[in-house]
Amino acid sequence: MRLSVVIPIYNEQELLPRVLDAVRAMAASQPWELELVLVDDCSRDATPRILDAERDRPGVIALRHGVNRGKGAAIRTGLREATGDVIIVQDADMEYDPNDIPEIVRPIFEGRSRVCYGSRFMGRVTGMRLPNRVANWLLAWMVSLLYGQRVTDEATAYKAFHRDVLRRISLTCERFEFCPEVTAKVLRLGERIHEVPVTFFARTFEEGKKIGWRDFFVAVRTLLRCRVGRIDAGERAIADRPSP
Repeated sequence: MRLSVVIPIYNEQELLPRVLDAVRAMAASQPWELELVLVDDCSRDATPRILDAERDRPGVIALRHGVNRGKGAAIRTGLREATGDVIIVQDADMEYDPNDIPEIVRPIFEGRSRVCYGSRFMGRVTGMRLPNRVANWLLAWMVSLLYGQRVTDEATAYKAFHRDVLRRISLTCERFEFCPEVTAKVLRLGERIHEVPVTFFARTFEEGKKIGWRDFFVAVRTLLRCRVGRIDAGERAIADRPSP
């Protein structure tokens, strides 16, 4: 069994080495094989040099965009190249603790779920500003209202999928709308999102946080658009199949 950890990266020279070390340390005690899929979204700092050093290491796929396209585009690039049975997205900073990864992917490896999210609001949140909390709560409420499943954390970065699910959805996201788009589309397929608690340590904009208030409105628009959009033939094949 193989776990692919897709890491979208933009200007993270300070924290990326810590993330890579933490992911590898976490995986060392696990029964599955680790694959790291690193996607540099045209960073302007020393991030490309870090990826150059990683490129020849076993179990590493290192990719680079020639122009800055956005987090969603970097994730899509990584998803196309990932070969694992289970695929999880990991941010390139230390807001999320890689030690939570085994509990997120375990339900999928054990066949109890095909999609699992690490929910910050079921776990422990440190440093998140009130406006961000409200925005997250509103997005989770919208998912519950529009798609018929209660979700506590739509915008969490920790999203894990059986690779079969990702093969059957078509993603178009470029920026932070990856979260609402993939959430909406897996729910429209009839999948259930399992959630487990994770810890979260929020960064400030001064520390490098990139998502902003405008992205909240993009997320709302994406959830609404995906709710009324059609399901193509490939997606319908799995939508018509009962979920485990």
